[in-house]
Amino acid sequence: MSFKMLALGAGIAAFSTMALAQSGNIEITGAWARATPGGAEAAAAYVTLDAPAGDRLTAVSTPAAQKAGIHEMSMDNGVMKMRPVDSVDLPPGQKVTLKPGGYHIMLTGLAKPLVEGQSFPLTLDFVKAGKREVMVSVQKVGAMGPGGETGGSASMPGMNVPMHH
Repeated sequence: MSFKMLALGAGIAAFSTMALAQSGNIEITGAWARATPGGAEAAAAYVTLDAPAGDRLTAVSTPAAQKAGIHEMSMDNGVMKMRPVDSVDLPPGQKVTLKPGGYHIMLTGLAKPLVEGQSFPLTLDFVKAGKREVMVSVQKVGAMGPGGETGGSASMPGMNVPMHH
């Protein structure tokens, strides 16, 4: 009896996942940014995106900054480079995490410093899902993830150094 119930449950779960995929829904989780030291004009925000049917992030905006854009950080012959990108592809069923050392949301012309424990709204614009707003939680200076963890687990050493443009 329990096997049949399990199979039925799996069938319902698969059906609801297909319905979710067809509706173009995007799961947005773990939105965070680092607190900024006084006088900082720029900051970065990070988020995990999961588009079951696939999508593309094409623009970002927030009242917390004059300008927000999608940037990519990469290593080129040992030199860290940051460049703006037009979009980030979200392959079907694959989580894409914007994180330190990779894709991130660059905020310039901050309206005020980002203070640990506070949050701010961020609007993400997707090709299929349209505009979606998420609240970004501000972690401590040097944080490496949404839980405020620091250093150690970073994929690239030295990423807890404040970035300057």
